[in-house]
Amino acid sequence: MDYLIFDIDEVAEGIATLEATASTPAGRHAAVMAEVQQVLDWAWRMFPDTHGPIDDGMDWDHDLQSTIEDGGWHRVTLTLTAVGPFVDEFTATFGSVDDCLEIRVGGPA
Repeated sequence: MDYLIFDIDEVAEGIATLEATASTPAGRHAAVMAEVQQVLDWAWRMFPDTHGPIDDGMDWDHDLQSTIEDGGWHRVTLTLTAVGPFVDEFTATFGSVDDCLEIRVGGPA
């Protein structure tokens, strides 16, 4: 079972959002965050100088949200906004399913 499953949506010509949400019990939260870190480490390594608002000409930006829900479940949402070259490298690195509409990152539960 994978923790992060990315959905890719084109929001404007050449700009896409890649969003993953994982909801797990507290005992698996660290594993989810390790996957998040894996993705962000890759992004910083591959595109180190182009992180920031897309409207300012940058290649990628991110938003990370983590909340605790009823019953102690931890919900993590990672949203990447990116331009074509970033998306292309992302799918080449992490693989794609269904014509790049869904990408799975991570390890077993």
